[in-house]
Amino acid sequence: EVDTAWATRWDKYLLVGEPRIHWFSLVNSVIIVLFLTGMVAMVLLRALHKDISRYNQQEAQDDFQEDFGWKLVHGDVFRAPAYPMLLSIIVGNGSQMFLMASVTILFAALGFLSPSNRGSLATVMIVFYMFFGIVAGFVSARLYKMFGGEAWKRNVIGTAFLYPSIIFGGFIALNFFLVGAKSSGAVPFGTMLGLVALWFLVSTPLSVIGSYLGFQRGKIETPVRANQIPRQIPDQVFYLRPIPAMMIGGILPFGAIFIELYFILNSIWFHKIYYVFGFLFLVFGILILTCAEVTILMCYFHLCAEDYHWWWRAFFTSGASAIYIFLYSIMYYFTTLQIKSFTSVVLYFGWTAIMSLMFFVLSGAIGFFSTFLFVRKIYGSIKID
Repeated sequence: EVDTAWATRWDKYLLVGEPRIHWFSLVNSVIIVLFLTGMVAMVLLRALHKDISRYNQQEAQDDFQEDFGWKLVHGDVFRAPAYPMLLSIIVGNGSQMFLMASVTILFAALGFLSPSNRGSLATVMIVFYMFFGIVAGFVSARLYKMFGGEAWKRNVIGTAFLYPSIIFGGFIALNFFLVGAKSSGAVPFGTMLGLVALWFLVSTPLSVIGSYLGFQRGKIETPVRANQIPRQIPDQVFYLRPIPAMMIGGILPFGAIFIELYFILNSIWFHKIYYVFGFLFLVFGILILTCAEVTILMCYFHLCAEDYHWWWRAFFTSGASAIYIFLYSIMYYFTTLQIKSFTSVVLYFGWTAIMSLMFFVLSGAIGFFSTFLFVRKIYGSIKID
């Protein structure tokens, strides 16, 4: 006979004493997003409004005046990026991941997923991921066509297989370690075949259909045409160079979620039941705002410094938060876990790498689309000869 009362039998699994910390997590995230929103409002809305008014006033004058600021690079800002196919593929897959995560968290927050049934969350995530393959194909095709790409067959195949192959390959490799250790947590061969069947019979056809629909649509028009001769980019200050700018941009989205990340890691590695999906839904919304705002802010600084290579940088700026997640997971391993066996260590860092990669493409897609809309908006608001 146990001493645990019936009314409190779930307490050891549900972490019921920690809602106060979740509120602290939410307040922390709100402070970060309010700080960023204030920065965007002050730097972008005020400065940008003055810039656009000044540029348009100059166009109305008869005497010639040389362009300055971000208007200088108007002939290069929509130039196709390096490796356009790869960028379109990972943005397409990032869109798929974003929709899968958004709908799954929404369903969980509304109570459709029972916290006690741990398998239901993974099942729903896989199902949504497969069906949103059509979005990955559509987005990838639309972007690749806008970039002027012509190898559409390679784009279709790459969207359907490149990113999923990396994730599934890592999953199979980690499962081999579980099988070798004779663990009950190893995925059975039949289940593995079922996942492969879902990939090839559901996700891949939907991705191909999405690509077909994307290529059938007209090319996305940009407000400014690219010049034939690329403009030379001046030397950039240290904090606007690619790697420092990426690391600066990635730390704020991570700061908005790192407390909630601690509870998620606890639920995974200490077999606790994560049940506060309402908090997670709010934190996820704050993450979206943070990724969008910090990427737009960094893009504006780059354009003012006459650096028009923003396509990849927009993706990496918000995606860099995945680097901080991986580093935090390393710290969590050394400070919280007491894992000794080689197999357990490989599983921990293997799954951490896979989850970080998934978060990278998800957050990168948020930054890319928000920056793309921002750049289209500001260059569509000025008069250009």
